[in-house]
Amino acid sequence: MKTMKIMKRLGWRTEIAILLILSAVILYLIQFFIFHEPRTELFYLGIDLAFLPIEVLLVVLVIETAITRREKSVLLEKLNMVIGVFFSDVGTELLSEISKFDSKSKNINETLIINSNWADLDFQKAKDDITKRKYHLEINGNDPDSIIFLEETKNYLMGKRRFLLALLENPNLLEHETFTDLLRAVFHLTEELEKRKDIKHLPKADYDHLKFDTERAYNILIYQWVEYMEHLMNNYPYLFSLAMRTNPFDPHATVEIQDSY
Repeated sequence: MKTMKIMKRLGWRTEIAILLILSAVILYLIQFFIFHEPRTELFYLGIDLAFLPIEVLLVVLVIETAITRREKSVLLEKLNMVIGVFFSDVGTELLSEISKFDSKSKNINETLIINSNWADLDFQKAKDDITKRKYHLEINGNDPDSIIFLEETKNYLMGKRRFLLALLENPNLLEHETFTDLLRAVFHLTEELEKRKDIKHLPKADYDHLKFDTERAYNILIYQWVEYMEHLMNNYPYLFSLAMRTNPFDPHATVEIQDSY
């Protein structure tokens, strides 16, 4: 009973250490009783001890590398879940509304109508194209649609303020630089719009400033959206199917499954 209580108090690492030491002693005694060569055995034991630090180093490096890879894989999976929640709750809707003011939206649509036949090369081409481009939005104070867009975006993002703050407080996001930049850009746009009491009557320079903030968020949104779509296609086909049917860049996208889909 006492032995059982002592074993319970010991951690699993201590238990394994004791087990390995006892195994080594038992194996040594077996070898001694079979061969009766203590000097030879001590000689080889000394050689083994001399190389023990190197063996320990190799084992530690291998195990540490395996653990690090595993931890990174788990962390990236959690981050992709957060990114998925962002696009489900904010990102996709925001992309859809902003793209209406993109003067080159037709060209973008042709590039970003993603389907199940896409390969890694297709996604890489799309990301390279996004990186090279600078998307310019036709937002100005003389356009009634622009005013409506800014007001509706203000109300929409203010309603998502707590959600965005919760995402920004996630310490794991530091491991994903692009998504962190995206959240900062969207949250900054939220603050800029929130500070304007009357969006209908602003100086031209202020409209230009809001347009620039929207363009910044839009550029990062598109890139991150493509990366997220690639992740879904490679890991979650059922989520990818829904994402294709709600593609904000596909004018013919419909959530209902069509015969030709």
